[in-house]
Amino acid sequence: MELAIIIAVVVVALVFDYTNGFHDAANAIATSVSTRALTPRVALAMAAIMNFIGAFLGQKVATTVSDTIDPGTGSHALVIVLAGLVGAIAWNLITWWYGLPSSSSHALIGGLVGSAVAAGATANWDVVISKVVIPMLLSPLVAFSLGFAVMLAIMWGFRRSHPAKAQRGFKLAQTVSAAAMALGHGLQDAQKTMGVIFLALLAGNYVQPGDPLPFWVIFSAAAAISLGTWAGGWRIMRTLGRRIIHLDPARGFASESVAASVLYTTAYVFEAPISTTHTITSAVMGAGATKRFSAVRWGVARSIVAAWVLTFPMAGGMAALTYLACRYVFQLP
Repeated sequence: MELAIIIAVVVVALVFDYTNGFHDAANAIATSVSTRALTPRVALAMAAIMNFIGAFLGQKVATTVSDTIDPGTGSHALVIVLAGLVGAIAWNLITWWYGLPSSSSHALIGGLVGSAVAAGATANWDVVISKVVIPMLLSPLVAFSLGFAVMLAIMWGFRRSHPAKAQRGFKLAQTVSAAAMALGHGLQDAQKTMGVIFLALLAGNYVQPGDPLPFWVIFSAAAAISLGTWAGGWRIMRTLGRRIIHLDPARGFASESVAASVLYTTAYVFEAPISTTHTITSAVMGAGATKRFSAVRWGVARSIVAAWVLTFPMAGGMAALTYLACRYVFQLP
């Protein structure tokens, strides 16, 4: 039964990775599509490829995710991980259905912590607070501020340029910034799935703490998120690209560049699994606010923030209920 549960955990983890891809595909390309810098299919193809490449560029975030809980070993530990994944997938699908760009990352961490608490297992709160909660709060503020500042610098630097010619240049530049954003998404989000699979392998005693990630784990996570990205996330793309603010190429370039920079910094320097969704949405609002603060549709922004706040507890609650159901089904002590 233990082997069957491990296989189930790996399959469900890759399903989560796939839902992460189509849920967060809009993060990398919504701004480029809404400004018509790229066509939707070209943008999706580029994002899928860059997601796949980005997944191979680091393992620090995966290590942080695998350190968030200590479920122990054996079938009981595997059910805890499985329940956490199911809770995260459920919340991802709910927010996708309503077109809300919530965080797949925080849904995953919330799910793992929720199932661990329900099971009476150890949640490593120092890791959760220092590498999840604090970056969760700070990254949107940093992205908003930098988005605002970078766009002001662009407006000042190109103040004497011909507007139409400058915007054509920024359309070309957006191809690079969107690719950088997609690479950062693969770097951050594919690693989160790798961390969960590694956690399951630890629980099954197939690997030891400190072992490197097996290549098949990296490749399968990269492939799943890439395929999910290709499937697209049109509902969320509409929210990011148009409902928050109608973007022009310069503001699209500024927000994508800032978001990519924040993703790389947190992955390599702080080893923190931050939300690509929070980061790009905040950067879009920051760059958009340079038009005038009323240009940002703050009512839509409030709905998005509400989804952000609810993600951690809702995914955790769903995971806890899933754990209780699995405990009954598998007749665990």
